[in-house]
Amino acid sequence: MPPILTPDGRRAAAFPQQPSLESEMAENQNAGTKIPAEIAALSFEEALAQLQDLVKKLERGDNKLDEAISSYERGALLKQHCEAKLREAQMKVEKIVLGANGSVGTQPMDTD
Repeated sequence: MPPILTPDGRRAAAFPQQPSLESEMAENQNAGTKIPAEIAALSFEEALAQLQDLVKKLERGDNKLDEAISSYERGALLKQHCEAKLREAQMKVEKIVLGANGSVGTQPMDTD
């Protein structure tokens, strides 16, 4: 039997999920996906540390199934947040420009 896909092409969950965090979601403008406001407020370093802790916990394998699924879902959101933060930093670095006379300068990042 082929897998059931969500409208955005992802594989649908085979088991009913707990209530969604949609009420707590904030639009992450950089990634174009919804990230919980609690995660969106984290710095790159904080999110990465949490992600590393979750990975270690999952690798140990001593979680109950529901906990492992919740940890995996949170880890995916933390990963998206970290990737968005890295893209922001990359955009700032890419705004360093070379002037006509060979001097190096910067231009403000256009966030529109």
